[in-house]
Amino acid sequence: MEGLRRGDVTALEAAYQAYRPRIFGFLARMCRSRDQAEDLLQEVFLSLARSGVNLAPGTRLLPWLFVVARNAFLSARRSARLSFERLHDLALFRSATAEWISPFDLSSASEAQRSLEAAVAALPLASREALLLVAEEGLGYEEAAAVLGISAEALRQRLSRARAELRAKLEKSGKT
Repeated sequence: MEGLRRGDVTALEAAYQAYRPRIFGFLARMCRSRDQAEDLLQEVFLSLARSGVNLAPGTRLLPWLFVVARNAFLSARRSARLSFERLHDLALFRSATAEWISPFDLSSASEAQRSLEAAVAALPLASREALLLVAEEGLGYEEAAAVLGISAEALRQRLSRARAELRAKLEKSGKT
């Protein structure tokens, strides 16, 4: 953080290498388009390059990056009126704790994984983003709530609904 606040390019490169996989995975799942996710990923890190010198000393970088990524996605969604009809374009992603491999290079996923990914992708946006931030990205309730601009209690309620919706979609498809 100190390096970013000094405008140190090495610190920016280190942040990019450390957080690129997680931010890209989040954006790809939100966008359902590799190309758009890559474009938004670049916007996120350009924003960090521009704003890094102004970050407050107590700023936690990963939640800040998720806020920027979410805002970039929502802005792109509003301006382009994205079509979410192309689920087949979405490849599968490994968890954030696994060694990072491009999600679009994973072509041998099991049917259960495909069903789960399809069910998550079919969730309403608010449910999907809450579930991804907590379950996939490992953010705590307070951090995820801050990223989404809601209270921790509202996040808990949203997660509860998201899990129920996910369970219903998986049961409907017979994959539970």
